[in-house]
Amino acid sequence: MTTMSKLQSFLLRWFLLFSLTHLFGPSRGDVGTASQYSPPYLPTACYGSNVGKLPTDNFFASASEGIWNNEASCGRQYLVRCLSAITPGTCTGRTIQLKIVDRSSTSVSRPSYEGTTMALSESAFAAIANISATEINIEFQQV
Repeated sequence: MTTMSKLQSFLLRWFLLFSLTHLFGPSRGDVGTASQYSPPYLPTACYGSNVGKLPTDNFFASASEGIWNNEASCGRQYLVRCLSAITPGTCTGRTIQLKIVDRSSTSVSRPSYEGTTMALSESAFAAIANISATEINIEFQQV
């Protein structure tokens, strides 16, 4: 094999290895916990009683103090998926996109479990986990 062929072979293997580790490597999101909260959802800390600001698919959440950031989180979109829960088989494996519309500590409806990173609307929670769970571990990434 010529020196050029060896170099090309090495570069090809390196590129493939890099590509695979990039595609299947570690998560690029943050991890936290999520609970759920039920109606009434209005008024919200972000939009008051403006129902038009809630996503039509009802995939929204209230933010904990850790991501609230003095209302800067209002309107932020996150990709969220359930990683695990106390009960095996709780997670659906689905990833959803949701919008922050409220602040957990002041929301009209209280989260099913206090102190979680996000409290998801019933629709959002049911999309990624069994609705009977009170708390789940999540991965989330701002989009």
